[in-house]
Amino acid sequence: MKERVKVLVVDDSRTARELIRRSFLKYPEIDVIGMASNPIEARDLIIADQPDVITLDIEMPGMNGLQFLEKIMRLRPIPVVMVSSMTTRGANTAITALQMGAFECFPKQGGAGEAFAGLGQIVLEAARYQPGHRQATPGPRPVRTEPVAGSGTASWRTPFDVVGIGSSTGGVEAVEEVIKDFPAKSPPIVICQHMPSLYTSSFAARLDSLIPQLSVAEAQDGEMLAPGMVRIAPGGEAHLVLEGHAPRLFTRLRSGEPVGGHRPSVDRLFHSIAQTAGRTSLGIILTGMGQDGAEGLLAMRRAGARTIGQDRASSVVYGMPRVAAELGAVEKVGSLMDIPGLAMGLH
Repeated sequence: MKERVKVLVVDDSRTARELIRRSFLKYPEIDVIGMASNPIEARDLIIADQPDVITLDIEMPGMNGLQFLEKIMRLRPIPVVMVSSMTTRGANTAITALQMGAFECFPKQGGAGEAFAGLGQIVLEAARYQPGHRQATPGPRPVRTEPVAGSGTASWRTPFDVVGIGSSTGGVEAVEEVIKDFPAKSPPIVICQHMPSLYTSSFAARLDSLIPQLSVAEAQDGEMLAPGMVRIAPGGEAHLVLEGHAPRLFTRLRSGEPVGGHRPSVDRLFHSIAQTAGRTSLGIILTGMGQDGAEGLLAMRRAGARTIGQDRASSVVYGMPRVAAELGAVEKVGSLMDIPGLAMGLH
């Protein structure tokens, strides 16, 4: 990453632009090189100043953020952090933006003094990211080296009682890529993806519509897991854990402080899988900032579980899988394209 990160702030609200600028003052590495109220102004500033990162409001007059994001990803890929209001509409649009290649979506929340707390750290991470690494622009998708036949004749060599998946930045695309070709009779899958509350419900609904052979929904307290179920930890207020004894496993939503800054926490989920399913479980850790899930995946492996970590080359942010690999928690490493075949082929 360069010593200083040039950031362009695009938002139709003068107040929001100023609050974002002020939130960056605590980061000496960040230079706000321009502020634009609409995509037309932003286009001229991109050409003139060549920013390293753009923060982009989702809803703007004239051309909305998604339309502008598509043009950026197609014509001049630059890391983009979308800024979204905490509404159902904003959450649905945020998920679409992530699918299109946005680095991350940051929810506007709280009062004026804290509405953009944490945005600076995401911008610094985004500056390390090369948008061309994602399939955000038109063109052929990478070819899997290990085929997965989807809902047709594919089957799991090992009948795991549960599969746990943890992810963060870049995880919206990664999770879909991993599970989209799993057959209807897959083991139950529980997922912890770092997201605010409204985002996880939109994420679950999107996956459920795209992957008809699996039943995808936000996790509810007290559900008994069954084959073909995919349950996603609700964002924000509780940790998703499993209780019971394999193969009779139940989802539980437990209150508690954030773990390592995260609620829900991948570590909490993985530790509970280690305790309830152990050697009949599979843990997969995908792209994401930080180290959430690394200790939990290690607990799973020590309990006899099989474990897989995403490789550096295919990760948007090689943080969580890197730490897990360094701890010895990862049994097999694979690219995003190869992980489904690795998972189904374990024996």
